[in-house]
Amino acid sequence: MTQVIVFGTGDWAQLAHFYLVHDSPHEVAAFTVDGSHLKSDNYQGLPVVAFEDIENTYPPSDFHMFIPMSFKKMSHNRAEKYRQAKQRGYRFISYVSSKATTWPGFQCGDNCFIFEDNTIQPFVEIGNDVVMWSGNHIGHHSKIKDHVMITSHVVISGHCTIEEHCFFGVNSTVRDETVVARETLVGMGVTIAKDTKEFEIYRLPAAEPERVRSNQLRSLSHKSKG
Repeated sequence: MTQVIVFGTGDWAQLAHFYLVHDSPHEVAAFTVDGSHLKSDNYQGLPVVAFEDIENTYPPSDFHMFIPMSFKKMSHNRAEKYRQAKQRGYRFISYVSSKATTWPGFQCGDNCFIFEDNTIQPFVEIGNDVVMWSGNHIGHHSKIKDHVMITSHVVISGHCTIEEHCFFGVNSTVRDETVVARETLVGMGVTIAKDTKEFEIYRLPAAEPERVRSNQLRSLSHKSKG
């Protein structure tokens, strides 16, 4: 059983702790945060230690690290903490839900957080530090590179390449054989049908309310029947 230090004491860390406890062979030994954010020495009934001092209590020879940080700044914050921990000698676990669909030969890097109901088809390759929230479809022979964030109900079709630090909003879609360039931001409900360029942002206009209000529909409906 691998002993794991989880970075953070927020929602993502709480989720990581829950999944690791209930659906993994790993044991969470402690949490760690940057010293400037250390407000308590206990979280989820486990010790919390300043990241700056972590190897003094939990040395990398005996403990692995898991950094389930959010996608802010196109996942650069998470990537930086990942690099810092690696430079200090820590190895990483990845969590792939037992309720995700994978096939023999599935390749996944380290520090990945892959939730339930992801369908990952044969010959997919997933790099390091990738987050895949629940309910996505990753098509055959697609490659997802490092530090990518895929939210929920995203469809990435077959033979796609997703470069580093991309973000995909809920219900977005990528056409087959498409290259999504580094740090592309794909908003909710967007369809990508051709290759993108670095740092591009794609988003749909937000829905606007109708002039008629919902409490008026009853009277309108009644009049139409008359």
